[in-house]
Amino acid sequence: MSSSTGAPLDTPAPGHDADSVITRTGFRIATRKLPILKAGPIDDMTKKLGIAPPEMIFGDNMARIEHAQSGWSIEFNAFDALDRVDKTGDSMLKVSYSKEWQQNRQKQFEDIKEVVKPFDWSYSTDYKGSVSGGPAFTPTDTPIPLALLQRKDPILFFDDVMLYEDELADNGIAMLSSKIRVMPERLLLLSRFFMRLDDVLLRIRDTRVYVDFATGEVIREYTAREEKYEVVRKALAGTKDDVLAVLRDPNPLSQYLPITEKTLEKVVLK
Repeated sequence: MSSSTGAPLDTPAPGHDADSVITRTGFRIATRKLPILKAGPIDDMTKKLGIAPPEMIFGDNMARIEHAQSGWSIEFNAFDALDRVDKTGDSMLKVSYSKEWQQNRQKQFEDIKEVVKPFDWSYSTDYKGSVSGGPAFTPTDTPIPLALLQRKDPILFFDDVMLYEDELADNGIAMLSSKIRVMPERLLLLSRFFMRLDDVLLRIRDTRVYVDFATGEVIREYTAREEKYEVVRKALAGTKDDVLAVLRDPNPLSQYLPITEKTLEKVVLK
């Protein structure tokens, strides 16, 4: 498949580098940051997903960890994350403008409207990464060793990769991104979905992947948090914090959202 210029769609855009890569003790860590998708690839993605993608979709971006010897890998990308969005409409947030939003979105895709069905238009996903090859994750009680991650080790590699973003008809934000930092002996990847629907709901879903290079141990932690917007706003009103600033920043906001789901998994790669 080619673009309007005749170049393959997976060709890096002019002025943009291809993958950023670092290798450590049998692990290959790679990220890719390319421009927002154009109309052709967006139409193709819409047909494959069966839902209209978010306003800003970085369909070529990814963060990936590979272990060559075992053949194991985990990747975070926009398509697989959006494929986890509820497509039945059962999880749709029931607010006054949801029907209007759905109608407006369908107008943008009139030529393929038969595939745009009711769906969770907040783009909420429980995506934990796309795993392939090697041994499988199994449940564990072993937590991610925060003390080791808090050490002042040099950071050999860092990247922040946006996968998608939508302003929810100017009523909030839904976004998914992946951050990764690599130290000499370990790495941590954080894939975060953040959704703020003004006056309705706040939601954070975090997937953390920790790798110990020496032992080949990989721990994956998934944590889902959410709370009603008004409950959090009232809690913040009793603090010295800037209420609006905190409501827009998932880092300080997370402490105000109770955990609704948490899983811990582990795999040892050899």
